[in-house]
Amino acid sequence: MSDKELLKDGVRVLKETSRTFYIPITFLQKELKTTVAAAYLMMRAIDEIEDHEHSEVTNEMKFSILTEISIILKDSPFNEQKYMEILKPVQELMPEVTLRLSDWIRMIPQGAEEIVKNATSEMAEGMAKWSKNQFQVRTKEDLDEYTYYVAGLVGVMLSELWEWHAGVKTDRELAIGYGRGLQLVNILRNQDEDMKERGVSFVPEGWTRADLFDYAEENLQKADLYIKDINKRSILLFCRLPLALAHKTLAAMKAGKEKMSRAEVEQTVEEIQVD
Repeated sequence: MSDKELLKDGVRVLKETSRTFYIPITFLQKELKTTVAAAYLMMRAIDEIEDHEHSEVTNEMKFSILTEISIILKDSPFNEQKYMEILKPVQELMPEVTLRLSDWIRMIPQGAEEIVKNATSEMAEGMAKWSKNQFQVRTKEDLDEYTYYVAGLVGVMLSELWEWHAGVKTDRELAIGYGRGLQLVNILRNQDEDMKERGVSFVPEGWTRADLFDYAEENLQKADLYIKDINKRSILLFCRLPLALAHKTLAAMKAGKEKMSRAEVEQTVEEIQVD
């Protein structure tokens, strides 16, 4: 498969796995668009392992597999054969996005591979640790650590990519707040489902749902500050959309709705493009 064909196929898988995330990626310029798309696909690949609900994929297996993936992501070039050997115990249960990790690495433009692979490696290591811990959050520190690995880390990686591609410098702690804020909204939205389907709660002991709302808002305020440092329009649009959707989803849940309507999402996409 040529690079052009691979990119086209990667976009297909991206749309199939996350149409919502696909939209802000389209705002980015070509090289950065390809890089962020590849990064998303790589992180989604390991996320599918962490989130897998089949009884055959135990938390102990997740720990072992994700730990090994974290290690081989540090190698250059990436060893696809070794990766498939690691996946073998669960291969038949994994989706296309996970089976094709080596393709997504091939997509990364020259100069950005180390940034994306290092971030994905750190994420896999963190996911492995939390798989071993049965995803049990007991304290605010637990919540902060978990949300760093699955989302704050994404904010840090994106900031490194903004600087690599466009010389845009941002604050690291605010970048973590950006990712963490988006993740906290997801946790609030999926709270009942996580408990019912996975027996998992990401709410610290002693916290009410109102406390979680407050903490989500606190981090979204950091996210609002984060994007103020971004002076390149295409990158700003990319960051604005998930943040606007997070703010509106939080408001909808506070009003008793489960989520935003499709029409509200489409309206938000239009609104963020108006300066």
